[in-house]
Amino acid sequence: MNNRSSTIDFCADDELGYQRSRTRFVPSVGLALDEAYRLAHLPLVAPHHPQVILARDGTPYRMGRHAPVFSFVLPVSAQALHRSEAYRELDGEIRASPFASKIAWDLLDRRRDKLHATLCGSLAVGEQTPPALDDRQLLALSRLGPVGIELRGVFSGNVNVGRLYLRVYPERRDGINLLRQIQRTLGRRETDLYVVGLYNLIDDLNPEEAAALDDLIRRWWDRPLLRFEIDHLWLLRAMDDLVLDGAVVAEVPLHPNPDQ
Repeated sequence: MNNRSSTIDFCADDELGYQRSRTRFVPSVGLALDEAYRLAHLPLVAPHHPQVILARDGTPYRMGRHAPVFSFVLPVSAQALHRSEAYRELDGEIRASPFASKIAWDLLDRRRDKLHATLCGSLAVGEQTPPALDDRQLLALSRLGPVGIELRGVFSGNVNVGRLYLRVYPERRDGINLLRQIQRTLGRRETDLYVVGLYNLIDDLNPEEAAALDDLIRRWWDRPLLRFEIDHLWLLRAMDDLVLDGAVVAEVPLHPNPDQ
């Protein structure tokens, strides 16, 4: 980050939804992949697993894939993340953990250039043309300027149990969560949980493995992994929740255009 890094004020846990939404581990009980994960994620990382949900009426998923969906997301640089000593230490602990053999490690390279946290999901579904922003929205975003971000991890939620994330702590400016300000500007639902999907499990965890994951989450909860600033959003098109076939179709700047 630039010289703003020491003055940026980040939102705290009591302003965000991570504590409310975290997995509640039970001593001596393993971790079971939930139905949402077995429908949307497991078919993509372990398609022959007996717990894969091939399809379900009322959902768009067929073996983890669905019609095209457009979303505005917060981009995360894999290069910057891997330069972080704290992240490399965390990743090393995970690779040496009792549950390491149950992580789809090949997925990290496949998603390396697509790391993100979703801000406004499902803007357009089943369409080939991306949604457009009006001049008022573009001007408001450009006036916002770069937004400070702090990543912490690792996180396991109470939905999509089986996916492990990094938690996003956004800049607070004049008492306002800037990611909520972006959502408000775009006319979308305001949320308080922004996660970067990183690791995916390929099977349930036994009690020992689940206890190790619980311990790792607790020890790393308050440790920052990376601080950076975003000066644009991605408009992302994807046909699966891991964005394996996805593409960035546009970038929306969070700073004034010097040519205008």
